[in-house]
Amino acid sequence: MNQQQPILPPPLQSGDTIGIIHPAGPIRDAAAFEQGMRVLRELDLEIRHYSPDNSGPNYLAANDRHRLWELHHVWADDEVKALIAARGGYGCLRIMAGLDMNLLRSKPKWLIGFSDLSVLLNGIFQKTGIVTLHGPMVTTLARSDRPSFQRFKEAVSGEFHPCPAPAGLEILRAGGAGISQGQLVGGNLTTLTHLVGTPWQPEVDGNILFIEDTTEPKYKLDRMLTHLACCGLLDNLSGLILGTFDPGHDDRLEIIRLNEEVWTRVLELTEAADYPIWGGFPIGHQQKNIALPIGMEAVMNSITGRLEFLPHTCRHCEQVG
Repeated sequence: MNQQQPILPPPLQSGDTIGIIHPAGPIRDAAAFEQGMRVLRELDLEIRHYSPDNSGPNYLAANDRHRLWELHHVWADDEVKALIAARGGYGCLRIMAGLDMNLLRSKPKWLIGFSDLSVLLNGIFQKTGIVTLHGPMVTTLARSDRPSFQRFKEAVSGEFHPCPAPAGLEILRAGGAGISQGQLVGGNLTTLTHLVGTPWQPEVDGNILFIEDTTEPKYKLDRMLTHLACCGLLDNLSGLILGTFDPGHDDRLEIIRLNEEVWTRVLELTEAADYPIWGGFPIGHQQKNIALPIGMEAVMNSITGRLEFLPHTCRHCEQVG
């Protein structure tokens, strides 16, 4: 487990500047990106944005050096109070080894995103102790449902109210005591699987792991979950939260069937464990994507289905140093 007391970045305030970064893939949906930019402006935020130079393979926003430069440059900018990814895709793992963790640690600020950003979110917390935010990206902001958007606004403003049992939540296993506590770690299942064995593999023992994924067929989800189990990464969790696993579209019946199969396999793989397991928590690539602070202590209450955040367990940035 990360032995440092987690560092909570300063909250965003009206008029603050947020930096948009491209650490992974290129923007494929220009309209969604522009809609997300408009949402940020409607939140009374100034925007700092450097367009990528389109160098490198076409599945990357730019070559590794440019994407690394952009992240460092935006993070070092004292006017920028938070960073949000333009989109995910693939590419974050390629720049992890080049990150200047001393620079990041010296200027705690929010890093926001999900999907491929799970690499940066977990890796940066692991190496610096800075709490990061598993939440929307610019291209997904405008399509977030109302509860998800509200949670995002609250989180970046420094508010972490308990999350009551969401509609559709299934308590697959309550756990021995029904209540469990640990640091939140996790994100996209495919991305997390690729972190196994790297220096940025998140510490999961004694922590609450959350996972979600999109467009992956059943056998690949099975293979990745089985891989985590074979590595012992599902043995000593404090709790496991399963988000939405979708086939790449919003066919509700197919999503329900896919998630039930994931739940069944997870329960098989964790048969000997006694920690709580929840299914159907609203995180993922659909409209429901509740912002979760990676590195913050949280409590899973399987009696009420409520997820409670404990920001008082973190140091605030002014206490760092």
